[in-house]
Amino acid sequence: MDASELGRWPYCDLAHLGHIELLTPKPEESLRFFTEVMGLSVSGQEGDSVYLRGWDDYEFHTLKLTAAPKPGLGHLAFRVRSLEALRRRVRVLEALGLGEGWTEDLGHGPAYRFRTPDEHRMEVYWETRWYEPTEATRPALKNQASRFPARGANLRRLDHVNLLASDVKAMRLFLEEALGMKVTEQIVFTGGDEQGVWVTCNNKTYDLAVTKDHLGAKGRLHHLTYAVDSREEVLRAADICLEYGVPIETGPHKHAIQQTFFLYVYEPGGNRFEIACPGARLLLAPDWRSIVWNEEERKRGQAWGLQTIPTFHTYGTPPVEEA
Repeated sequence: MDASELGRWPYCDLAHLGHIELLTPKPEESLRFFTEVMGLSVSGQEGDSVYLRGWDDYEFHTLKLTAAPKPGLGHLAFRVRSLEALRRRVRVLEALGLGEGWTEDLGHGPAYRFRTPDEHRMEVYWETRWYEPTEATRPALKNQASRFPARGANLRRLDHVNLLASDVKAMRLFLEEALGMKVTEQIVFTGGDEQGVWVTCNNKTYDLAVTKDHLGAKGRLHHLTYAVDSREEVLRAADICLEYGVPIETGPHKHAIQQTFFLYVYEPGGNRFEIACPGARLLLAPDWRSIVWNEEERKRGQAWGLQTIPTFHTYGTPPVEEA
C-alpha cells in the first residue's frame, strides 16, 4: 500500500488523544506528585498501574501510571470516532506491517496496538469506559465530568503529548497518511530538514507534537501536558511547585509556536511534565494551511524572547544512555 492509497482514507477517523501510559521508577513519589501537587484523581488500580484523570476528563482515565525500571512512554492512545473508523485504521496499520495486535485495559475495550516508524508504541480504540462520579465527586452542574477538586494545580484535562523522533519527516508522513491527522504547524530548516511538527485530529490546534531528537535516539518521550483554564492558573502552578520542591525546567512563559502559555517541570520519576493554558485557539478552517517556521525565526526563542533552554533539545525519557 503506497502513500497515495493511504491518503484516500478519511480525515478525522481519530477523535481525540485518549490517554498516555507513563513509566516511572518511583511510582509512589510520582503518584503523590500527580494527585497532591497536580490535583489529578485516582479512578482505578490494577497490578503495577494506577489510573488517573483530570476533573473534566470524561473517560475513566487519561493517565496510566505504571511502575517500571526506567522512566518513559509505555504507550499513547487515540480514541476513534466509530467502530468502522477503528476497522479502517487497523487495515492500514496491518498493511504497513506496524501492528502488534489487540489488547484491552481497565479503562477501555479492544484496542489495536502498533508501533510508529520511530518505535513509539500507540493504540487506537473505540469502546471506552466513561467516568461515573461518586457522591464525593458528583458535580453541581451535570454537564461537567466531576466536581472541581480544589487540590493542587487542579488540572482540568489531558491536552497533548510531545514525542521525540530521530526522523521527524517519517513520523509526519505516518501521522498524516496512516492515522489521518492534519498538520497545523511545522519547523523546517534550510534544505528541507524537518525539525518539528504539530498535528491534530479535531478542532484543537494540536493533539500531538513530534520534535527532533538531537541525540538520534528512537521512541523517546519529550513531555506530556495537562491543561488548566487560565494563565493565572499556570502561574499558581509555578508557586505550588516551588512550595513542594518540584524542579522547574523553564517558564512560565508563552510559546511562539501554537501560543500556549506554559510551565515545564520534572515529576519524581524523571519525566518532563507541562502545565499549560492553550488559550482560545481553535482550528476551524477546513482548508487550513500549515504554518512553517524557519531556523532564523526559531533562533529568536519563545513568544516574548525567552530562549529555548538546551535541555529542551536533548533531554527525553528514557535517558539516551538507556534508550
